[in-house]
Amino acid sequence: MRFIPHTDDDVRRMLAAIGAPSVEALFDSVPEKLRLGRPLALPSAASEQEVLAELAELAARSDHAGATAWFLGAGTYHHFVPAAVDALVSRGEFYTAYTPYQAEISQGTLQAIFEWQTMLCALTGLEVANASMYDGASATAEAALMALRVTRRRKVAVSAALHPSYRRVLETYLGGLDAELVELPRDPSGTTAPVAPHLDADTACVILQQPNFLGAVEDLSAAAAAVRERGALLVACTTEALSLALLRAPGDAGADIACGEAQSFGVPMGFGGPHLGFLASRAKHVRQLPGRLVGATE
Repeated sequence: MRFIPHTDDDVRRMLAAIGAPSVEALFDSVPEKLRLGRPLALPSAASEQEVLAELAELAARSDHAGATAWFLGAGTYHHFVPAAVDALVSRGEFYTAYTPYQAEISQGTLQAIFEWQTMLCALTGLEVANASMYDGASATAEAALMALRVTRRRKVAVSAALHPSYRRVLETYLGGLDAELVELPRDPSGTTAPVAPHLDADTACVILQQPNFLGAVEDLSAAAAAVRERGALLVACTTEALSLALLRAPGDAGADIACGEAQSFGVPMGFGGPHLGFLASRAKHVRQLPGRLVGATE
């Protein structure tokens, strides 16, 4: 009775209350041919130790990222995650059965978001960053929507070397709007060809991935100069946020918006998700920045 708390008397009283003659009668609406007339074909019960041994044997049949060299990814990467990450995110201050706005934990959540935004500003070279982006692809789409709002234009120029999945998400986000996607070709070296010939007075932004999907490092400074001359915005997208610590910061290279994926900062691959998007911009565009924004008052 430990796992089935209703006694026979409980069952009789409940059936009497609803006017049913038996438990079986509750299933009269299910056709007889669809009912299983025998016990389930399950093995006999096993001890905890036996179950764990069997599961371990099954798991050992598969390779895993921690036991093999890792050369693939395309936006999802296997990195060493320090034990401090799990220790911090499992603290009770961050747990709740409802929302992260409850008084007993909200201050810790606000502090964590503030630290996250501060770190992103340092990495991207931009003045303001938000929180609550689902993943790199949707963060890139949000960056495009932001550029449309800021410039009040309708064309989004996208490098052919942008992650193809990001491109499809962009098409989905912009598909129902009065917006047009323009593809920027890439040259034989794998980088995006000069963007100036493909820009006009209706271009809202240019989106370049850094490094791009082919692994080439883009010349953001040259693109920024051409984009600025047309009055548009430059969006720098990265699918590997650790590269922000190695390459020139997008903001320092002239980008107006930086977005992308930070899964490698401590989120396991998890068969493709969930991920962690980010979005940063210049302070003058803060009113068009989506998501949460936590600041320190003085």
